[in-house]
Amino acid sequence: MVECDYSFPLTTFSPSAQKLAQQYYLVYHESIPRGQLVQRVAVMREDTQSGGLCQFGASLLICGWNEGQPYLFQYDPSGAYFAWKVTAMGKNYVKGKTFLEKRYNEDLELEDAIHTAILTLKEGFEGQMTEDDIEVGICNESGFRILAPTEVKD
Repeated sequence: MVECDYSFPLTTFSPSAQKLAQQYYLVYHESIPRGQLVQRVAVMREDTQSGGLCQFGASLLICGWNEGQPYLFQYDPSGAYFAWKVTAMGKNYVKGKTFLEKRYNEDLELEDAIHTAILTLKEGFEGQMTEDDIEVGICNESGFRILAPTEVKD
């Protein structure tokens, strides 16, 4: 899931998160602060639990851009959320996080960041990975876009 200028594609929470952002704007005549939106969506996720079980039992990553700075949040099914500079999730997330910790630095150029992300995916992938197996998205001040498979192959 990616959030860039309050568009929430690929998620069940899309209408609710957009509604939160719109309500805030109507009251305060400004965009909701990203951290506050993340917190409110986390509470909303927590409220979907019943009997200790979460009907939406998936973690989500939300990235965006705010006041000239990128941000990345991870939601757990419990409703907890965490801010990260980089992270991995999924079956082999421990391998991925370890790999990222070794390679990440603040001065990483976009091409190097993309290459590092692909190498991280390959680190935990069993079998042969091609450009058709992955999707790379880039979120910056201009918005969000998904790279074409030919761009990933390069």
